[in-house]
Amino acid sequence: QSQLVESGGGLVQPGGSLRLSCAASGFTLDSYPIGWFRQAPGKEREGVSCISSNGGHTKYAYSVKGRFTISRDKANNTIFLQMNSLKPEDTSIYYCAAPPGPRAYCSILSMSYDYWGQGTQVTVSS
Repeated sequence: QSQLVESGGGLVQPGGSLRLSCAASGFTLDSYPIGWFRQAPGKEREGVSCISSNGGHTKYAYSVKGRFTISRDKANNTIFLQMNSLKPEDTSIYYCAAPPGPRAYCSILSMSYDYWGQGTQVTVSS
């Protein structure tokens, strides 16, 4: 059974950093673009970042550009989201997602994705 599992969330002070991981089981991430999304209570799901299947193309939401970096670790079948200079408004549940089939390019539109992890909580607070 194909599954995505996020980890690495937690409580961090404003200005701090966290690295989120998205691990896959049941399929190899190499052929799939992967997206990171977040959803805070009472708010719509927001696309944060995505990376193409070969890792050569990335996208970022304006709100995180310059602070977050998405990357691939092919050897460990894992996608990372490095989050620096965190702000209270980054507080949310973060999800990684994969599309229904292999493709080259990525999107930060949630409608492009069918497989979702269970999410990991990120709280930025002093």
